[in-house]
Amino acid sequence: MNVIRTAEQLKQIYGDVSEASVAKVTRVLTAQYRQMIEISPFVALATVGPEGLDCSPRGDRGAVVRVEDETTLSMPDWRGNNRVDSLLNIVRDPRVALMFLIPGSNTAIRVNGKAVVSVEPALLASFEMDLKHPRSVIVISIDEVYFQCARAIMRADLWNPDVRVDPGQLPTPGDLLKAAKADFDKETYDREWPARAAKTMW
Repeated sequence: MNVIRTAEQLKQIYGDVSEASVAKVTRVLTAQYRQMIEISPFVALATVGPEGLDCSPRGDRGAVVRVEDETTLSMPDWRGNNRVDSLLNIVRDPRVALMFLIPGSNTAIRVNGKAVVSVEPALLASFEMDLKHPRSVIVISIDEVYFQCARAIMRADLWNPDVRVDPGQLPTPGDLLKAAKADFDKETYDREWPARAAKTMW
């Protein structure tokens, strides 16, 4: 296998960066970047810690984060499986990367920065949803923000309903669990999961 080992080798293959690829990067939210982020209901949150990397899907009713100002975002940490992989990483290494997706748009927005995990009561209360509050809020300080070239989403034809996969053709969560733990009761898990999820969204 012919493996690239240096930055110089990569540059020889890929050449110069286009002007637009450099110009799109800003250190603060422009009005246009803010508009994109405020309409996005989904983001992938990447973190790093002593055990390695983690990438967690985050979604919400409406905007997945709240824009506090031109350099600050807040993201409520809603109910999950209590592994808290992302939060554990953040409290030990503040570096984060986020990729926002907007259903129907081929433009993804990327943010790199640093984060803290806050349990400030007033901040938690400000995210009330169905009379419930997050147990913590991830507060992100933006280092840079830019949009991603649309080709990946276009190649994937991501928003085309005609190419959606029938979930019935895929392994269920119970199947995945039983593959990892042979004696796992997949039937009970799959039967009870939809109602449990519906009651524990927030």
